This record gives sequence, structure tokens and C-alpha cells, in this order.
Amino acid sequence: MVQKISLKEAERRAFAVNFQDGLLDIFIGCVVLEFAVAPLLSRYLGDFLSVAVFLPFFGLLFLAIRWLRQHVIIPRVGRVEYGAWRKVRLMRFNLMMFVLLVLALFLGALSTVDFGLVTGWMVAARFSLVVLVLFGISSYFLNVPRLYVYGVLAALSPMAGEWLYVNLKVPHHGFPVTFGLTSGIMIATGVGLFVRLLRQHPVPAENNAASEMAAE
Repeated sequence: MVQKISLKEAERRAFAVNFQDGLLDIFIGCVVLEFAVAPLLSRYLGDFLSVAVFLPFFGLLFLAIRWLRQHVIIPRVGRVEYGAWRKVRLMRFNLMMFVLLVLALFLGALSTVDFGLVTGWMVAARFSLVVLVLFGISSYFLNVPRLYVYGVLAALSPMAGEWLYVNLKVPHHGFPVTFGLTSGIMIATGVGLFVRLLRQHPVPAENNAASEMAAE
């Protein structure tokens, strides 16, 4: 018996496929990795430059991901045009992300201003709360359940790092350890998804033939 699904459900499933190539996981993992590496660089570059030095890297990473989507992913799985409902939903998502990022920036500035006046636990709790909400909303709007797991891991990282710092005297509030582990899980998951997609969706024969003709 053929199961009938609504147009919205079909679009939702097609939209979810966009995030099964692992590229989003790799990008998020690299962003999280910054929190593991930046504390190690702050001694030599200062707090500001130890973060700013990653901006060119993220720009190149973004361009690399766009290139992979255009030349590797789309030839295998195709391109989907979304309706007005999905576009409105993405606009709401982008707006909420903007508000949350501004809030995160404000909390980061606040932590810098009152540094020494509040405990490391309070700073970690602020960070964890924003990260948990950020990933939770992303998972809901993008329909990617594993982002919930990433959110929990990222939210626990500063708290676990502070515990390591207080109890085991791990330097840099444990960030290189906890965020390094979290980013490693994300990047490894993304690489695994990317390799699986390449194996399950080889380039169609007509695309191979067209490439060979173009080469000739």
C-alpha cells in the first residue's frame, strides 16, 4: 500500500536531507574547537587576538563548505526549492539566532567587566544556558535532532571544565580538554556522515559522462 504524505511533510523530509551530509557538524565542531585552542593562544596573542585569529579560518571553512555543497553534494542528491512556509520559518530562525548571538555577546562583555566579581561557576553557567538555548532552537527549526545532543555536550563543557580547574587544577579552566573532546565528537560525526553520503549516493552516470566530454 502506497503511503500518502502531505506536501509540507515531503518538503520537511527534503529539508532534513540537507543536514545529513555532515558539513554542518564539521563547521559547528570547528567553531567549538576555537574554545579549546584560543585559551592556549591567549598567553602569546592576548585575549582579543587569540579569538580574532580564527576569523579568516572560519571564512575559508565557509567557502570550502559552499564549494563542497555545490560540486560534491548537489550532483549526488539534487537541489530542492522550498515554499513560502519554509522560507518564513527560516527567517524566524535567523532572527532568533541574531537575538541569541547578541545576548551571548552581551553576556561575554558582562563577564569581562565583572571578571573577578563573580565566580567561574557563574560565568560557566551563563555560557551553558545560552549554548543550550541556541542549540535547542536550532535543532527545532532545522529538524536536526542530533543538535540537541551537541547542545548538551557544549553546555556541559564549561561546567565540566570549571570542575577540572577547581578540583584537578587543569589550566585554562579545563576548556582545552572539555571543548576539545566535544568538538572532536562533532567533527568525527560530520566526517562519518559525509563519507556515508558519498558511498550511498555516487555521482550519476550522466554526470560522469558529461565531465568526460567536457575534459575531451
